[in-house]
Amino acid sequence: MRVLPRCGGKTRTDRRFVQGVPELLVEVAHTSRYTDLGPKLEDYERAGVPEYIVIALEPDQVFWFVLRDGRFIDLPPGPDGIFRSEVFPGLWLDPSALLAGDTRRLRAVLDLGCATPEHTDFVGRLAKAGSGPGS
Repeated sequence: MRVLPRCGGKTRTDRRFVQGVPELLVEVAHTSRYTDLGPKLEDYERAGVPEYIVIALEPDQVFWFVLRDGRFIDLPPGPDGIFRSEVFPGLWLDPSALLAGDTRRLRAVLDLGCATPEHTDFVGRLAKAGSGPGS
């Protein structure tokens, strides 16, 4: 996921390609767990990706990393088991529901996140940035 450049995002589109660092990357690691949690994690850390999620299968596990002082650290879920994005306020993820394929629960948790004041403020900041000079 990325924030549009006119709203302060770090990527640019050049006809066919996106250039720059997206704000959030997500990988599904079925046979690539070693790569996604090793070399790719290091590459994305070096590139400055703010958040990186790996959905690892067999065994099923969700890893959420945030960039702090140039290094990825694990972002733990809250006491309720829900991950909450720091880059996209209101983006909430229930890893148990994701791994169980419970789309109703996934949607309910996302809706709760989108109903928070933090999400409302985030959307307002994006709208304001996108309507400024040069947008």
